[in-house]
Amino acid sequence: MKHTILTAAALAAALAMPAAAQQRVSIGTGGTGGLFYVIGAGMADLITEHMPDTTARAEVTGASIENIRRTAAGELEMGFSSSSTLYEASTGTGAFDGDPQPVAAMAYLYPAVLQIATTEGTGITSMADLAGHRISMGPPGSNAAVLAQRLLTAYGVFDPSNAQFLSYSEGVDALTNGTVDAAVVLAGAPVAALIDLDARADMVLLGVDADAVAAMLEEFPFYQLYDIPAGTYPDVTEATTVINDPATLFVNSEADPALVGGMTAAIFDHLDELAQVHGLARRITHETAVNVPIPLHAGAQAYFDAH
Repeated sequence: MKHTILTAAALAAALAMPAAAQQRVSIGTGGTGGLFYVIGAGMADLITEHMPDTTARAEVTGASIENIRRTAAGELEMGFSSSSTLYEASTGTGAFDGDPQPVAAMAYLYPAVLQIATTEGTGITSMADLAGHRISMGPPGSNAAVLAQRLLTAYGVFDPSNAQFLSYSEGVDALTNGTVDAAVVLAGAPVAALIDLDARADMVLLGVDADAVAAMLEEFPFYQLYDIPAGTYPDVTEATTVINDPATLFVNSEADPALVGGMTAAIFDHLDELAQVHGLARRITHETAVNVPIPLHAGAQAYFDAH
């Protein structure tokens, strides 16, 4: 009888005790077909699995600018952004002119490089050769179009009358049917649009010269030089130097350091699992993670200092 009473009392106490609060983490990514979403969903799985009492989910968003504004407003705990957009948000420039956002970097993720492709039939073999030619710049208002204009301006070959603003697939189609002479893609290499172009034509990937872009990199310090390895595309037989606008993970600058440190650990302690999500996730490393355009959040900094 006594045992029955004690058991009933213990059960009543357990039922009365509140369960551990489940922390929810929302990650701002991009469209469902994009890399931000694919890798963000993988990160959400890692956080859910490896952070106690935490459930994370990847949200479909309009990518960098929306992610920054919603994270700054406390609607998202973490977000993906291009380095250029994150820098401008932090400094109150560009799309955030006069309105700096409370953001801090969490980690450099992987390279997103500006690839300017043409075909052998155009006779174009260098950036200087683009003068007077029709160029697909990427979607209107996109980071690709902005960076392409800056790069072409650095070479003195930008001509608004020759600029066309097409999607990546439309640009490749226009290049193969001769309505443009070069097409721009901003993405990790290899990218599907240029794999397709390489299969359909003799593709030429245009490289940049470090001296020619030095002033541009000084003016826009969030860009970096990056070498696309030979063989990334079958027709590209030599390493090609291009401009990198890296994908970066960020948080609200006022976020709890324990939360940010926990999310950083859940991701970077299990990069082998994340690498199964997409090939470009293999480029995410401890060594490159601190190469960010704005200061790291204290929680992320503490993690990387310890590793």
